[in-house]
Amino acid sequence: MNLNLYGHSQNWLMVDCGATFQSPLDQALDNDKTAKRFDVVSADPAFIEARKDQLCAIVLTHAHEDHIGAITELWPNLGCPIYATPFTAEVLRRKFYQKGRYENLPIVEVASNQALDIGPFTITWLDITHSLPEPQALKITTPLGSVFHTADWKIDKQPVIGKPFDKKVFEAMQKEKILAMVCDSTNALKPGFSISEKACEKGLGSIISKAKGRVVVSCFASNLARLITIVRIAKANGRYVALFGRSLENMVSVARRCGYWPDELSITHRRHIGYLPPHEVLLIATGSQGEPRTGLNKLASNTHRDCELESADTVIFSSIVIPGNEKSIEKLVSALKQREINVYQSETCEDTIHATGHPNQGDLSAMYEYVKPQIAIPTHGEESHMLANAQLAKQQGVPKQLVGKNGDLFVIAPQVSIKRNFVKAARIAISEKRG
Repeated sequence: MNLNLYGHSQNWLMVDCGATFQSPLDQALDNDKTAKRFDVVSADPAFIEARKDQLCAIVLTHAHEDHIGAITELWPNLGCPIYATPFTAEVLRRKFYQKGRYENLPIVEVASNQALDIGPFTITWLDITHSLPEPQALKITTPLGSVFHTADWKIDKQPVIGKPFDKKVFEAMQKEKILAMVCDSTNALKPGFSISEKACEKGLGSIISKAKGRVVVSCFASNLARLITIVRIAKANGRYVALFGRSLENMVSVARRCGYWPDELSITHRRHIGYLPPHEVLLIATGSQGEPRTGLNKLASNTHRDCELESADTVIFSSIVIPGNEKSIEKLVSALKQREINVYQSETCEDTIHATGHPNQGDLSAMYEYVKPQIAIPTHGEESHMLANAQLAKQQGVPKQLVGKNGDLFVIAPQVSIKRNFVKAARIAISEKRG
């Protein structure tokens, strides 16, 4: 649930406004299975709400829920302009529409490599590679210097959607002597480089081509590159594709509207899929994390009205196990295996059926080498991830590394320091507080 604030000259810029799901309000209880959990949770915006007249804008880096999921609930109390690329803007408009608001939204569409002055900040949007269209890193410049905000990223030279990673874009920042690089730490404990999204095509294709009955692939609905790969494989193997999950249907619809869905890839209505021979069926279903009431959960419990799985059918989890979801996924897998359904999970599969969207140690070291910032500020991870990120930065010759916690204020100019617990880093259940 990313919510970042950059301040200069009594003005503030918010970068991303995300949510998380099925979480407690006390971070210390994240791993407590008995703690009360709430459907939709965000960072408490009380600090910036009290200063909303100083908030110049909200800038969105990409369309994942942990970066935009809270904006429909928090924006009405902020009222500032929202800047986003066309794909992210379309996803956001639909979220507002679902909330019953669709008029006079101050959404400003921007293009990659565009630079705009917003209050005392000059923002430059930079193409980077992730797992959905138009992911952007940001260069945030003030009279005291520039910050490079990576957002979510990886080095991907075959990203399926969008342009390949271009190191020249980031090497060019060396000349500007970037003050600080605020960097994704999610995979900082993993050696080597992240696997390209393109690698999933071979692994998934190998399993699907050998499958005899129906095939179900479960993945994150927002991973549009993966959806395109799966449908291409289905077409090559003579299978019709149906989507089981509203979020999947919405993502494909957004992709079509924004020109990212290939015209030659067709989707069959889910109501028709039950009439086809099993070997001609491929379903893409939500529920890879074991969530109740999702397409995959209904298929596993044999309660889906549009399709019944049988023994010798195949289910592929084209995703990772997000920490905290182990038991729910284990229960789901057990239900499938009890019905003699073949199950493939990325953690144990010999073939590549999932690729992360975040940087491993090799990616991180390379980016520090390209940009050469004066300060490294790791973010987006647990303490162990951020410490590992800081160590990589140090090894690459970055002079200073600042590792903090939620609520800390990082002062990067004119004097470098961290003001601990500057803001109370609380969580709120946004569906209850703002609903």
